[in-house]
Amino acid sequence: MPATRQLSAIRKATMTKTTWLMAGSAALALQTALVPAGFAQSAAPGAVFELDPIIVSGEGRGAAARLRAAAIAVDVVDATDFSSAAAPTLAQALSLSPGVVVQQFMGGNDQPRIQIRGSGLQQNPTERGLLVLQDGMPINRADGSFIVGLAAPGQAEAIEVFRGSASNRLGAAYLGGAVNFLSPTAQTEPGTTLTFGAGSFGKRSVSGSHAVAGKKVSALLRFELTDADGERQINHAQRRLVLGGTVTMDWDEGRTTQVFVNHTDLEFDVAGPLNWADSQADPTRINENPLNTNGNGTGIGPNVLRDRPHRATTQTLVGTRTTLESGAHRFDAGVSLSRTKDEFIFPIAHGVRGTEGWDANLMARYALMPEGADLPLIEATLNHAYGHADREYYFNSGGSRGAQFGANGLRSATTTAHLGANLPFGGVFLLAPSLSYTHATRDNTELWPTRVGTASDTGFDNSYEGWSPALALRWTPAEDQIAWINLSKSFDTPTSDDLLSPVGGTVNTSPVGLRATDVKAQQARTLEIGWRGNRGAVGWDAVAYHSQIDNELLQLNTSSGVPYVSNADRTVHDGIELGINVSLASDLRGRLAYTWQDFHFDDDATRGNNTLAGAPRNLLKVRLDWQTSDRLALSGAVTWRDEIWVDNANTAKADAVTLLDLGVRYALSDQIELVAELTNVTDETYAAAIVAADTAMTNSASYLPGEGRAAYLGVKMKF
Repeated sequence: MPATRQLSAIRKATMTKTTWLMAGSAALALQTALVPAGFAQSAAPGAVFELDPIIVSGEGRGAAARLRAAAIAVDVVDATDFSSAAAPTLAQALSLSPGVVVQQFMGGNDQPRIQIRGSGLQQNPTERGLLVLQDGMPINRADGSFIVGLAAPGQAEAIEVFRGSASNRLGAAYLGGAVNFLSPTAQTEPGTTLTFGAGSFGKRSVSGSHAVAGKKVSALLRFELTDADGERQINHAQRRLVLGGTVTMDWDEGRTTQVFVNHTDLEFDVAGPLNWADSQADPTRINENPLNTNGNGTGIGPNVLRDRPHRATTQTLVGTRTTLESGAHRFDAGVSLSRTKDEFIFPIAHGVRGTEGWDANLMARYALMPEGADLPLIEATLNHAYGHADREYYFNSGGSRGAQFGANGLRSATTTAHLGANLPFGGVFLLAPSLSYTHATRDNTELWPTRVGTASDTGFDNSYEGWSPALALRWTPAEDQIAWINLSKSFDTPTSDDLLSPVGGTVNTSPVGLRATDVKAQQARTLEIGWRGNRGAVGWDAVAYHSQIDNELLQLNTSSGVPYVSNADRTVHDGIELGINVSLASDLRGRLAYTWQDFHFDDDATRGNNTLAGAPRNLLKVRLDWQTSDRLALSGAVTWRDEIWVDNANTAKADAVTLLDLGVRYALSDQIELVAELTNVTDETYAAAIVAADTAMTNSASYLPGEGRAAYLGVKMKF
């Protein structure tokens, strides 16, 4: 069937076939049943490369079926869910994934804040709290950090989201979980594709791929270039270039190897926050006259016009993963190596931070998958990451490097091990005990010969280790339903940036030196209950959790915009994650993603039981997709986000907002499809994100304005 008509047929079938329709995971599983080689690089339990066409049904044994059967909070987002744009943002890609909160930074290719269950909640940008994988291979830096702006969801054919303890078996024990970006292959994306797009605020994008398929070896080359001027003043340099490719080798006898290469070049201006009054009066402006000690000036915050904050990052990632099936035994091993160069020009209070280094990841997994089992009987994972980085600090001189005031050699290593089992009993029950172990080191050698304003050596040699047990009980009340209860423990270690930072700067003066911060690892105990299934035309995925956290890692900001990290004593994270998928008619589908969060201190000596800053209590998105004909598809979505506290003292907050988005897709021919979207149709003025503080000052520049009404047009071609 021609490509575009096949796409329309898939969408129509997705709306009519509801045998086991489920929110998120099911939407992809239905599409996987109709297209070849989905989940080829999945991180699902016992997953191997699946190169032949996969038929997923109630009796399926593929990766999608195992994800549905596992007693974990998991979601899979297919590329067709966010393909209305040539280069979708992370916020667009994950907007219908329950439990995932992505707050835009400046609306372009920058550094959105992403958090799951409050992990890394107050970071700006997010650099900790999640395990990030590409094709099942961990790609975090060795200290656990990641640069969220490097994520290019438009280059993925699907995104797997593992929430909470679901990530333990992947080589992490994070409170938040893991996100796995699945690359297309020559089997899943044959031929040549080209996509062009343009829209408001100077947005331009082009992407494409070319597949070469052989009997034993196949390859897919892909690229993406996006550029934008931005809606705000001094927000014109938003550019991301992604070059990548995968080579897949089928050795027969259950052996498959994939090699992937990815190079990303990212840069963007940081327009910065505004005070509330300015953000509502003119969200396009910047903060350029910070409050002085004598009371003159406007918003308390960075002088963006003077300091010209900017970030430029390049990263090259090379990796390989091999899977082997031998009877009931499944082996999975991989290695990745990345080289990263990052220059972050902060406002004057923080200075310029330059980092250049490399990181290596080694991964090995084993699964015992008996004939007829829906999950591995035994599963084991071992992961080791090691990295080194040279770090330099400079004063900010008009948006460029000024005099140097610090240099450090950073070394990090993280080793994780996991052993788990899935033990069926009583016909409808399954017990899943597991145990994970984490050992991490964070070392810093001070290399700068002259200490500036620092009383002692900032070097450190820290070690962290912790055990993360988990016990889950699964019940299968009906053929198309599972329910579970899970008790687990998580262990989050600090990154190098959590442990080292400039100090002494103000909105108008540079830092006086560096300080090493002695923070502890974050540990949490989580109780989770879930119910996933379908009945008739309705599918659902509902999860509730309660986490008691010791030493939660909080990254706050001084009134001058200098970030610092500290441990809270005790905090509590409660939440509900709900996804609903419903076939309203043969050509009409509705989807809902709802997240409820209550993150608060637990009898803190200073903050009492206040709500933690940065997290909306409620986040709801409802979307309708109408396939009016084989060629025309319409969509509409409404997003409601609750208020967000700006500070832990709960003295200031960003207002709630409701946003409306519309989309159109029209197939001109079997090879060409037009796409259009209109976002923020009612042109709401709102804060997309905030800069968290412990106590906000009057007139603090703490609000990052959301993007106004924007239009987008694109064309997608497939040959």
